[in-house]
Amino acid sequence: MSGAGSFRFTDRTARESAEEQLAPAATRAADSRGRVRPEPEDPLRTAFERDRDRILHAKAFRRLKHKTQVFLNPDGDHFVTRLTHTLQVTQVARSLARALALNETLAEAIALAHDVGHSPFGHLGEDALEPYVEGGWHHAAQGVRIVEVLEHLNLTWEVRDGVRSHSWKIDPPPATREGECVRYADRIGYLSHDALDAIRAGVLRPDDLPERARAVFGEPGSEMVGTMIDSVVAGSLSPDNTAGAVVMDPDALEAMHELRAFMFERVYNSETAAGQKHVAIEVIRRLVDHHLSHPELIPASYRDTEADAVTQVVDYVSGMTDRFALAMHDRLFDADATSRMTPLLRDPPDRTAMTSRSSGSHRGQVPSP
Repeated sequence: MSGAGSFRFTDRTARESAEEQLAPAATRAADSRGRVRPEPEDPLRTAFERDRDRILHAKAFRRLKHKTQVFLNPDGDHFVTRLTHTLQVTQVARSLARALALNETLAEAIALAHDVGHSPFGHLGEDALEPYVEGGWHHAAQGVRIVEVLEHLNLTWEVRDGVRSHSWKIDPPPATREGECVRYADRIGYLSHDALDAIRAGVLRPDDLPERARAVFGEPGSEMVGTMIDSVVAGSLSPDNTAGAVVMDPDALEAMHELRAFMFERVYNSETAAGQKHVAIEVIRRLVDHHLSHPELIPASYRDTEADAVTQVVDYVSGMTDRFALAMHDRLFDADATSRMTPLLRDPPDRTAMTSRSSGSHRGQVPSP
């Protein structure tokens, strides 16, 4: 059989036509509110496919591989980073969108970009930057600034709206159902993989998790992720969902709230998870103060010359990876913050044999879950 008979060409028009088969609540690329700077249509890709591809090639996306998720400077190769979190959120968001006949590509694009605005050292970075920004600094708003101003990605309105509103604390909520999928996907992703990391780090034992959450969702990992996805699909399709929004089954949602409260108490706000948090905050604030005094050190490639001095500095410092921030701090101040950022992790008893020097295994590594 010739090549012509083996394949079927699908251009943008064909893909947009296929989107007509999606659910009524789905966002169709042909109906996008468009971009800030109008562009000719791509002959092959829909508008949301182009956005996804631009995000994957963005510098801010690549930097996520060296940014903290929860554990600062973890002693092991299997702890979640901001990049692996993003990829897991993307998988969950696509699964939700596909199950609900929403626009999977739009959900994927929002999920891939949702954390590009994160500072070094996770949410501690937000705390460190708080005094410099009137009204507070938040990674979601910075993410929109990155794709709009600093990297000039010129994404569609729908993707930018999803990045802006992916955090549950942001109001108004997402304007699209696909953005709502990413909100749930983000929470599903971090509750499950952060619980696994906490167990790996010895911060928690499996039976420490709330009994109700374990009964409803199962053990952290694939079982918990799958059950949470099923709960969102069931809640969204329920006749009781009169708003037509993406929602979780009410009983499962209560169990999720309980699990989240537990994780904040035992993991996110714990000294073990934060590591040397005072070092992280000190590093960021010293870097900001130094660059405010020496703005000429900001690379021209990452400077919005129309912004005020504080914004330019915060753009630069918040975009750093953990290791870049530590290295620059130590070079500028002839300091050794890198060695002070000692992982405060301990091995649970059942890992002793695996991590002993006599086993020959790499320090801190355990088998993948």
